[in-house]
Amino acid sequence: MKLSVTAYFSAAHSLPRHPGKCRNLHGHTYRVEITVEGDKKPDTECVADFSDLKSELEEVLELLDHRYLNDIIDYPTSENIALFLWRELERRLNSSELGVTLCSLKLYEGRDKWVMIECD
Repeated sequence: MKLSVTAYFSAAHSLPRHPGKCRNLHGHTYRVEITVEGDKKPDTECVADFSDLKSELEEVLELLDHRYLNDIIDYPTSENIALFLWRELERRLNSSELGVTLCSLKLYEGRDKWVMIECD
């Protein structure tokens, strides 16, 4: 069974190799949706508590929130930001007691542009 949560963060970056305006310092409000998969627990009848899962996501987003992403991620395109978040979330979820597996991560840059990573 799968379930999802969403959270937001704001950050600035620049993409010096980009041919357009994005080469200049600018910022975005990002939306991150993650989907996890797991079995219902016999004692709770839930895959995971939504608030526990959202807490894990928000703790990872704190690494980037209101930061200059170029100081954290080598070349912070949306794709590279998504990969950074995927690795951090996967590591945290694998070491947590939630008992779920990360299935997908969708990173929105603003309202209408996004990149998605899905598990194999």
